[in-house]
Amino acid sequence: MSSSTSEKATGNTLGNSPGVSAQVQQNLQRLDRLANLGLFSASVAHEIKNGLVAINTFCEVMLEKEENREMGDVVRRELKRIDGLVTQLLRFAAPKPTAAAQVNVHTLLDHSLRLLDHQINGRMITLRRDYRAVPELVHADESRLQQAFMNLLLNAIEAMGNGGELTAATETVDGKLRISISDTGGGIAPENFTHIFETFFTTKKHGTGLGLAISQRVAEEHQGAIEVKSELGRGATFIIVLPQV
Repeated sequence: MSSSTSEKATGNTLGNSPGVSAQVQQNLQRLDRLANLGLFSASVAHEIKNGLVAINTFCEVMLEKEENREMGDVVRRELKRIDGLVTQLLRFAAPKPTAAAQVNVHTLLDHSLRLLDHQINGRMITLRRDYRAVPELVHADESRLQQAFMNLLLNAIEAMGNGGELTAATETVDGKLRISISDTGGGIAPENFTHIFETFFTTKKHGTGLGLAISQRVAEEHQGAIEVKSELGRGATFIIVLPQV
C-alpha cells in the first residue's frame, strides 16, 4: 500500500517560532548567493549574446547561399533556443525595476490563459476558473506579474501531460489576494520539496530550473510571497500572495 505525502513550502515566510534567527540567517545567505549568481549570470549571458550575434550572422549567410540548408536550419533553431535561455538568465540576474500600476488580476489571468489555449486544447486539458477575489486588483508591474503567471501555468500543463484539469483561482484572505494555479498531475516528490525554488533545480528533461525561481522573485518584488501545496500522485497548487488594493 502506498502512502500519500502532503506538504507546504513558502517563498519568504519566517513565522514567530524560536528558530527565527536561523531562518533569517538562511534567508540572508540565500540572498547573498542570489546576488553573486546574478552578477555572474549577467556577465556570462551578455558574453554569450555577443557570440550568438556573430554565429547567427554566419548561419544566415550560409542559408542564403543554400549550402547545407538542413544543417543550417538545425543550427538556427538551436541558436534561438539558446538565446531564449540567455534572455531568461538576464531577466533573473537583473530584473527591471517594477513599473507598478493598478492591475486587474482576473483580466491578466484570462489573457495568460488565452496565450496558452493551443497547449491546453492540444493536451485535452480541462480548464476551470474560480475567481472569487473582490476586488480583484493589485498594485503591480503587469509584465512581471504575467511572467510569473505564465511560468506557473506552463509548469502545471507540463506536469499533467495529456488530460487532467487546470484550475486558475483567486480569493481574498486577510487583505491579501491569493492567486492559485492547480494541476492534477503527479505532484511533487517529498525529496524535491525543499529545492523547487532553487535556481537551476529542475526535474524536467529539458527544463532550465529558472521558472519557479523567477516567479518567487516576482512575488517578492511586489511585497508578496509564493507558496506550494502538493500531495504526491494528486497534483500541486502554487499560490502567489499579494497585497490587495
